[in-house]
Amino acid sequence: MTTSTFRWRVVSAAAIAVSVAAGLAACSSGDDPAGGEAGGTYTIWDPYPQFADDSEWVKLLKGCGTSAGVTVERTGYDTTDLTNKALLAAQQDNSPDVLIVDNPVISTLAEAGALTTTEENKLDTSTMEPNLLGAGQVAGKTYGVPIGANTLALYYNKDLLGKAGVDVASVRDWPTLTAALAKVKAAGKKGITFSAIGTEEGSFQFLPWFWGSGAQLTDLDSPQAVSALALWTDWLKQGYAPNSVINNTQTTSWQEFASGDYAFSENGTWQLANAEKLDFEYGIIPIPASSGGTAPAPTGGEFVSIPVQGKTERYATSQKLVTCLTSGDNLLATDTTLSYIAPVAAVQTKQVAANAKLEVWVEAVKAAKGRTGDNLGTKYPKISEPLWTAMQAALSGARTPQQALTDAQAAAAGATK
Repeated sequence: MTTSTFRWRVVSAAAIAVSVAAGLAACSSGDDPAGGEAGGTYTIWDPYPQFADDSEWVKLLKGCGTSAGVTVERTGYDTTDLTNKALLAAQQDNSPDVLIVDNPVISTLAEAGALTTTEENKLDTSTMEPNLLGAGQVAGKTYGVPIGANTLALYYNKDLLGKAGVDVASVRDWPTLTAALAKVKAAGKKGITFSAIGTEEGSFQFLPWFWGSGAQLTDLDSPQAVSALALWTDWLKQGYAPNSVINNTQTTSWQEFASGDYAFSENGTWQLANAEKLDFEYGIIPIPASSGGTAPAPTGGEFVSIPVQGKTERYATSQKLVTCLTSGDNLLATDTTLSYIAPVAAVQTKQVAANAKLEVWVEAVKAAKGRTGDNLGTKYPKISEPLWTAMQAALSGARTPQQALTDAQAAAAGATK
């Protein structure tokens, strides 16, 4: 489970169609000097089953096929189903030509030998933001390119903060955020809501605070890590955050914020469309690190990869398809459709020019990092589960933050030997 499985915001189909048409013209390649197969059918699997065959997304895929001189056959799967099918297809030597998967899955597929590297398939990664590209890197090799990213920030209720006498510009670090929550409570309102459920969704929401403390996932019970969990548990004890966070998903947490009773909500880019429907004026700020600055938040979003094929001559055309999808106006159209921030600085600039509210998200994405980064790869899930277990134990009062994280570190160390 990652943010890429949450809500999708499809916007301005007509505008997207224009962008797609312009981008496809730029992608047109004529003859294939790289030696790829001429003509034929190329398969693409993606995790976007919500897009039907007549959608702009599928038109883009097929248009990229036309510009490469081939026919594209696309299938959309649920994220979990796609991972299982991709692993099975690799075992049977029946992988698709192009595979679009949730970024934490890249390390699993790479370890299984299912993906080619960008060195092998000649994909150009030079314009991609390094922190976003890192989610697709394992042992110094890169296994695809990001199609876009989403992440977390703090939505806030402008009306409520104003009545509580809080200037949001004063919120720069953990102490000033906690002080703002205290003022909100004193004014008779509620402070902050987030998701701390005992799943990957809870870990995902905790990571900005964990990383924002300076902690590392290889050392779950460091003093920095303990300070991050103590921050959350103290908020519950002081009544700044509700006990419901223990069972909250990001959707139910958003519903609490949408009630108008909470000053802050930790949530992601995928809530932007819902934010426009709120009955109050809202704003967004990056999640602050413990001593100031923007905390690194985890990235959601997908990578476009080229699976291993028995017929290696197919890679040249597959590379054209991926390049078409992740370049220029096509990338802008795709990321607009998916409510993603582009992985390329030049396209990010275009996004902000079109929608100034995306500026804070660009800032958050620039500070973000992949969960499987720092060379964790497939070790990450074995660390994440002890981490969310510790969160649950501390927030419920069953263990102190120190005790809970000491247990988590022991469990993670045993699982990742």
